[in-house]
Amino acid sequence: MTSAAPPVAARCPVDHTTLAQPRDPNGCPVSARAAAFNPFEPAYMQAPGDYLRWAREQEPVFWSPQLGYWIVTRYEDVKAVFRDNILFSPAVALEKITPATPEVMGILQSYGFAMNRTMVNEDEPDHMARRRLLMDAFLPERLATLEPMIRALAREYMDRFIDKGRADLVAEMFYEIPLNIALKFLGVPDEGAEQLRQFAVAHTLNTWGRPTAQEQLDIAHNVGRFWQTAQNILDGMRAQPDGEGWMYETIRQHLKHPDVVPESYLRSMMMAILAAAHETTSNATANAFHTLLTHRQSWDDICANPALIPNAVEECLRVAGSIIAWRRQATADTQVGGVAIPKGARLLLVQASANFDPRHFENPDDIDVYRESAVEHLTFGYGAHQCMGKNIGRMQMRIFLEEFVRRLPHMRLVPGQAMSYLSNTSFRGPDALWVAWEPALNPERSGSRQLPPAGAFFIGPPPKASIARSVVLREKHAEGEGLFRLVLADPQGAVLPAWSAGAHVDLIAGGFRRKYSLCGEANDRSTLQVVVQREADGRGGSRHFCDQLEVGTVLQLSGPKNLFKLDESARHVVLFAGGIGITPVMAMADRLKHLGKSYEIHYAGRSRAQMALLARLERDHAAHLHLYVKSQGQRLSLPAVLADVTADTRIYACGPDRLISELESLSERWPAGVLHFEHFNAEGTALDPSKEHAFVAQLKDSNVEVAVAADQTLLQALQSAGFDVPCDCNEGLCGTCEVAVVEGDVDHRDKVLTKGERQTNRRLMACCSRAAGQRIVLAL
Repeated sequence: MTSAAPPVAARCPVDHTTLAQPRDPNGCPVSARAAAFNPFEPAYMQAPGDYLRWAREQEPVFWSPQLGYWIVTRYEDVKAVFRDNILFSPAVALEKITPATPEVMGILQSYGFAMNRTMVNEDEPDHMARRRLLMDAFLPERLATLEPMIRALAREYMDRFIDKGRADLVAEMFYEIPLNIALKFLGVPDEGAEQLRQFAVAHTLNTWGRPTAQEQLDIAHNVGRFWQTAQNILDGMRAQPDGEGWMYETIRQHLKHPDVVPESYLRSMMMAILAAAHETTSNATANAFHTLLTHRQSWDDICANPALIPNAVEECLRVAGSIIAWRRQATADTQVGGVAIPKGARLLLVQASANFDPRHFENPDDIDVYRESAVEHLTFGYGAHQCMGKNIGRMQMRIFLEEFVRRLPHMRLVPGQAMSYLSNTSFRGPDALWVAWEPALNPERSGSRQLPPAGAFFIGPPPKASIARSVVLREKHAEGEGLFRLVLADPQGAVLPAWSAGAHVDLIAGGFRRKYSLCGEANDRSTLQVVVQREADGRGGSRHFCDQLEVGTVLQLSGPKNLFKLDESARHVVLFAGGIGITPVMAMADRLKHLGKSYEIHYAGRSRAQMALLARLERDHAAHLHLYVKSQGQRLSLPAVLADVTADTRIYACGPDRLISELESLSERWPAGVLHFEHFNAEGTALDPSKEHAFVAQLKDSNVEVAVAADQTLLQALQSAGFDVPCDCNEGLCGTCEVAVVEGDVDHRDKVLTKGERQTNRRLMACCSRAAGQRIVLAL
């Protein structure tokens, strides 16, 4: 799918005639809801994504007079700001959001408090130079050595309460284990753990909270004591710098490279890492268990199929991550989401809102452990400053879930408990999480079933092959010559995921995995429908689905996912379909009819017998339908049909290469953003090692070089090097694996970019495209 977004002029989201309202730094009146935005009220912490729903829909970038920040709420805008850490500096990330009073500053100074830059709020080039020196401990092969210890601790702590029938998981497990693991990883002695917890709370309130004047004084003393404790720990470690742990490695790098890892960094990072290394994991784990146990079907799904646990972790991080929002500062006049942002402006990027953006995630309000795109959440941030410890957190959450579904699958939330959270802008986790169960039903006690062994462990995002739900083929209908419409349902009759026009699913059966656009009734949650065209000379997938699948067959399904979204605000929509490309077009036509929009359908095929869904099209869309049947001498003339294209026209096409190519040529005369297309095959994108050459990908943001062999894709090489580059199709069809190109010519092989976009050599699809020469520089 490709669409070229038109340039957006800076705009005000409100009416200038409302002169009584407060104004933003551009002089624009501030809307009532923006003026009322208050992240310190309970509703924000209880459900931040829901709290900012109005903003995502109506005012995605707005000025908050209460905070003095621009609030950014949509997925693409948040990601764009994270991506550019030069234009949007991280320098304010650890700045007190509530300014300190002179009394507070005096108290802090009395403790020698001298918090300076860390990697979190360091600008380039210092940030990346330091990050390169200190990344080794976070590599997957190093982290994997922690897995046995984490699992042993999880079992040990569970042993303490498994026969009691009731526990506060935060107090009895989820706080202590991440803290122990963090201290072990850092190489810090584990004495005074409870004091460290109090200090971490004080640090969070001091930096991201809004304490009263008296609370600020009390917090300042705790922060000061925290600083002194961290310095004492550091001084003890420096006295014997040959110890094991990340802080020892940091000390040794300081001794080798004092200009890159200076004394001020060492002292500031010691305090920051003691607060951050465990709080986020503890909170994220508690949030995940609360989410899954609240949505019982999701819990039951992972108990029945533990292979879903890695993806369940990502889905929980999406809907209930422990990091709500982060901050940046504009270094020049710019725009975000079409809103003018002046130089020096501070931005609050609300990842918890972006993770619920329906423009990126299908059915974002649903908890779906089968969601393939869950790993695309922004909870860890994005770009050069993405959280280094993300895989440590993932690993612990996975292990905790694996142990609980093995030993306490019947565990439930204690009803009636009120969830309480620490009031602040950026971090979220409950103070307590009470659960209960019947010990007599514990699998290890009742002997009702043998506990399965823990599976092989891996570090990183979930493998795509593990994310699929079972469906049954309820009906199979011939749609013409070599065409079959498959009607799929849940085996137990449960509702299936909602989907939007243009969405597709993957069908998995017989060793084949193929993508098909959905074409049934979108409001029918009991079934999903696709049409499969049997390709006699294909790779075998369509033949298996058409020839081997019978009514009653159980197969696997992944999705839905939508990479071909319909712009429902367009004045007029022109839909083109060639052959089996009618399937997404049918769904779009149904949606446009439901909305009462102006639209027309142009459908070309060899013969009526080879044109799928024809009967329903003629029944439901006859007044808008134009057929071009080759056997009847009818031919589609695109220039004639598209003689009057305006900026508020939208053209959607799915079909063979020749149809898309002709539309691309015509689109060179149209306004940007008019044409959107989707290919229905990936011909020409497959890797042929005998014809390829090896090359080097230089990752500019990470200052790393990745060698790409002739027999591997760029995507495979990047993922093997530990970089989380998402991908959906692996065939150059979807655009999910897009990477920005800084320098070098590209051998484009995708079916996503337009001709103009390819000529600029600024973007490539990592799953199939390659460097045309020996080296390419990427913005990663």
